[in-house]
Amino acid sequence: MADLVVVVTGASAGIGAALAEQLSRQGASVAIVARRADALNETAARCSGTVLPIVADMTVRADVRRTVSETVARFGHIDVWINNVGQGITRMPTELTDEDVDDMVRVNVKSALYGMQEVLPHFKERGRGHIINVSSMLGRMPFALFRSAYNGAKHFLNALTANFREELKTSYPDIQVSLVSPGIVFTEFGLRAKHGGVDSRTLPQGQTPEAVADVIAGVMRSRKPDVYTLPGTRQMVLDYYAGLGEDAAGDKT
Repeated sequence: MADLVVVVTGASAGIGAALAEQLSRQGASVAIVARRADALNETAARCSGTVLPIVADMTVRADVRRTVSETVARFGHIDVWINNVGQGITRMPTELTDEDVDDMVRVNVKSALYGMQEVLPHFKERGRGHIINVSSMLGRMPFALFRSAYNGAKHFLNALTANFREELKTSYPDIQVSLVSPGIVFTEFGLRAKHGGVDSRTLPQGQTPEAVADVIAGVMRSRKPDVYTLPGTRQMVLDYYAGLGEDAAGDKT
């Protein structure tokens, strides 16, 4: 990680904070971005390397553009951009309002879309770069009904990630766009969901944010396009959709 310049959004807590701390220990220069100045400065204080805190809202395109310019002004360039902003929802699909859907798209999709669009001119000018979008297993298998519009937003993000990658691969083969899909992570995600929710740290079969951060750091090294953070989950996705293809008699359609 030495000499890399990395932008981590959603860095005031959870996965983003854990990733910033890990990357800084490994020698990267890290721009950490979040709306909450106090929490962001606490993350910066825990980092051991060169860190640039930027208070910005990634759902506001002007703030995203400013994040790119401030990072380049400080470090000279950007190597990796990590879209990690996200928020859940606790509401059944039949109960969704226009505001619920708009909020889920704004936070989970537009923040990443703006990040990709605003950093790409810099990457194209350099001829290389790496975008990593943090999605969710619910963007693969929408089985948690109460997450409803969050599931849909993450599916939207997955599609955008694949489309950006396909668009870039011929003209800019050294610009990679990767997707990382965690499952349950022991953070305040559930408590901070729109309309509230259970504490994700009390749920079974989860991962620590540090474990997920380690996987993301591995993606930075491998540049793999599509990575799950828990072993066996790719097969779970295949099994899920295989099950949907069964008719009443149990035969494949």
